[in-house]
Amino acid sequence: MCRMEPLLSRLVADACATFQALAAQQAAFDKIAAAVVGTLRSGGKLLTCGNGGSAADASHLAEELVGRYNRNRRSLPAVCLNADAAALTCIANDFGYDEVFARQIEGLAASNDLLVCFTTSGNSPNILRAFVAAKKRGIKSVALLGKDGGKAKGKADLELIVPSRDTARVQEAHTFLLHALLEVVECEFAS
Repeated sequence: MCRMEPLLSRLVADACATFQALAAQQAAFDKIAAAVVGTLRSGGKLLTCGNGGSAADASHLAEELVGRYNRNRRSLPAVCLNADAAALTCIANDFGYDEVFARQIEGLAASNDLLVCFTTSGNSPNILRAFVAAKKRGIKSVALLGKDGGKAKGKADLELIVPSRDTARVQEAHTFLLHALLEVVECEFAS
C-alpha cells in the first residue's frame, strides 16, 4: 500500500517547483493576455480547443468568458470547439479526427477572432491542423503548451510553454494560466 503523506508532499513540492518556474514566463503571459483583451475589445471572439484534460481547460476558459469568473460583467464571446459532440462526431466521421477543429475554424472564425489551443504534448494532429486553419483564415493563435512544446512549438502567433515534462503538472499550470487570464479580462471588463 502506498503511503499517502510522502506522496502528497512530493507532489506538492513538484507542483510548487513548476509554478515557480512558470513565473519566468511573465512576458509571454502578458502578450497572450493583451491578445485576449484586444480580441474581446475589438468585438472578436475566442475559439478554444484541446483534447482530453486540455479539452476541459478549453471548455473552462470559454464558459467563464460567456458566464463569469469572479465578477459580474457583460458576457464575452467564446466558443469551445471541443464542446459540441454532434459537430465533433460529424466532422470526425466525414473528414477524420485530425480535422475536427480545423473544419470548425473554417466555418466559424472571423478575421478578428483568436484561437487558443491547450496541449500538453504539442503533438496532437488536430491541434496542428487548427493552427494551419487559423493561418488560412487570417486569425491569430495562442498555444498553451507543455514539455518541450512538441510539434506545435512555433506554430502559433503566441505561445507559453509550461516548464515541466509531467502531464499532470502541465495541466495544473494550464488551469492556473487560464484563471490568470480571466483575472486580467475581468479587471478590464468589470461593470
